[in-house]
Amino acid sequence: MSGEVTGWLSENALPLSGGLTAGASTTDLRPLKEVLDGVRVVGLGESTHGTREFFQLKHRLLEYLVTELGFTTLAMEASASAGPAVDAYVRDGVGDAAQVLTGLGFWTWRTEEVLSMIEWMRTYNDGRPDGEKVRFVGIDPQRAGDSLAVLEAFLTSVAPDRLPALHSALGVLATAYPGSRPDPEQKLMREAVNLLEYVRGHEDTPAGAVAVRHARILVRAADLVTRDGQHPDPERTVLAARDQYMAEAVGEILDAPAAKVVLWGHNSHVAKGRTGDDTAPPPLGRHLRERYGDAYYAFGLLFGEGSFRAHRLWPGPWSGVGGLTGRIAEGNPIGPAPKTSVEAQLAAATPADHLLDLRPAEAGDAPEAVREWVGATHETRTFGALVTRWFYRREVAPVRLSNEYDGLAYVAVSTDSRPIAPYRPVRP
Repeated sequence: MSGEVTGWLSENALPLSGGLTAGASTTDLRPLKEVLDGVRVVGLGESTHGTREFFQLKHRLLEYLVTELGFTTLAMEASASAGPAVDAYVRDGVGDAAQVLTGLGFWTWRTEEVLSMIEWMRTYNDGRPDGEKVRFVGIDPQRAGDSLAVLEAFLTSVAPDRLPALHSALGVLATAYPGSRPDPEQKLMREAVNLLEYVRGHEDTPAGAVAVRHARILVRAADLVTRDGQHPDPERTVLAARDQYMAEAVGEILDAPAAKVVLWGHNSHVAKGRTGDDTAPPPLGRHLRERYGDAYYAFGLLFGEGSFRAHRLWPGPWSGVGGLTGRIAEGNPIGPAPKTSVEAQLAAATPADHLLDLRPAEAGDAPEAVREWVGATHETRTFGALVTRWFYRREVAPVRLSNEYDGLAYVAVSTDSRPIAPYRPVRP
């Protein structure tokens, strides 16, 4: 990396002098008002699902975006089915924060950091008129148990004869993972579609309208669990369906003209494109960019060194993923990123935690060397809920920043997210 690029990165970095924790002064974040002018969706990514500092920074950015820039909704890579329970808690105090968080069904979010954010949303909403409250929406079709419960209650009152089919055919959607239920004859999808068509006949009632929303989630969930992980047509894979459905869920929020969304997901989802595989289906962020243009802003979150939580598996084909839900993810120590990586280059220019807006460089408002750097292919580190034992430390992926992100957030040190115990109701 040339000295000219290093100098530009240093001069344009927005130091997080207020730290990573919500509740601090927002003076250091004020430049975001200009950066995000005209933006309706801010995608907040993460290069791991188990970094405490990423979650803390997202909480802080959410607080700023809601209180200073008028954002109205947090849309999370979490169960669309269980999302309404979280929304009822943050909007009206219904239920228990730990219980509704656990109900999302994702161990990655069952942490002290996300719980703190949920509780902040409740505190912010307390006493405000309904039209001024910040909402929570889950956008991932998987983990549809709450939708099954809603439809069970609805059918019990209007069509009890349909309950056996709901339980026997669609019950697997409460826990089945994407791609885990191959169904060449599409029986599961037909059952889900038939149910949706039936409840649409009751859409003019309040209970019927709710039932339709949940039946639609079941259709998406059925498609997701029966798709192939690999297919000659990339658009027919699990990955394609999941990102498409999450984008549609964000679009449904934005149908309200005044809505402004903070989107929480992995870097691989919020990115506005993919690097290195032209045949891969578009990520969630790509769908949003195509539909909303520059009103979508994608932040990639990167880290220097430290540790992060993930399930560590033996090398080879990953199987039995569903059995991981009862285990605690491990901390995975990792040293500094390779010198040629984006993370190392950001650290060389500005070692401390900071934000960086890439749009000026993408628009040509930067030296030629910087424009070339942003458009070149680099290495970066990216981890999901699972990592390969030992080898994860060496894993890197190609990234062309101009293709994937509008901005970056760099955190120098990553530490393990802190799990909370699964909610257990108190027995009388």
